[in-house]
Amino acid sequence: MTNENNSLTSKKVPPIYPAKTKVQVTLIFFVVLGIYIFSMSWTQRQMAGGFGGALGNMFTVIEKFFPPNTAVISAIWGPMVETIQMAIIATTFAAILTVPLAILAAENITTWKPLYILTRTFLNILRTIPDLVLAVIFVGLFGIGLFPGILALVIFSLGILAKLISETIESVDMHPLEAMRSSGGNVFQVIWYGLIPQVLPQYTSLVLYVFEINIRASVVLGLVGAGGIGLILNQQLGFYNYPNAMMIIILIFVVVIVIEYISTRIREALL
Repeated sequence: MTNENNSLTSKKVPPIYPAKTKVQVTLIFFVVLGIYIFSMSWTQRQMAGGFGGALGNMFTVIEKFFPPNTAVISAIWGPMVETIQMAIIATTFAAILTVPLAILAAENITTWKPLYILTRTFLNILRTIPDLVLAVIFVGLFGIGLFPGILALVIFSLGILAKLISETIESVDMHPLEAMRSSGGNVFQVIWYGLIPQVLPQYTSLVLYVFEINIRASVVLGLVGAGGIGLILNQQLGFYNYPNAMMIIILIFVVVIVIEYISTRIREALL
């Protein structure tokens, strides 16, 4: 018995990863490391004065932003409210439009393959267009203001929401839906009584999540003329009014943090 135990313990334990895999991982690591080192050296060559000079210029510019000009708070509240309104309107329209698209993009609900593939392709196209590109296009079509920003955010939000909600629909329990179908329920009854109760909490949570994204995106869209506080920030930076710009940045930061905190609490309560 002792000899058998010794023979078992003397056998070599096979490695978790074969030698070929270890060699491949090691080579990939050194290749990636070499790319990083080359990129850092190339970037430093392209910078005027090198990396040290760039740090010096950065601190010089940062000093110009302080102290923030608190006197502009009363003047920038209006554009800040417009930014929030833009995000609310865009999220609301996207939340309404995403319902039929998400249902059509769910494979377990849309049984006709051509319609499913067509809807999926349409949503993929929407997600490939950046929101900044959409804003630039709509600003060129409709001029500077909130309307181009709202349109850009609606399309941007629609691509995200429809994708996430369709995946949520595909993960629901199909037994209640099949039971309703077998008992004679039509398509609308199955969706209303069998599908919506299962996805409503996740739907509300995802809408709030996209609203948080739209708050931040609406600020960036203002930099290309889509209205809101981003447009004012871009103007102040263009006029080198750095203390005013710093006050705008602080206000944006505070508003975004407060909205994200409230939204997170609501989503935690729902889920």
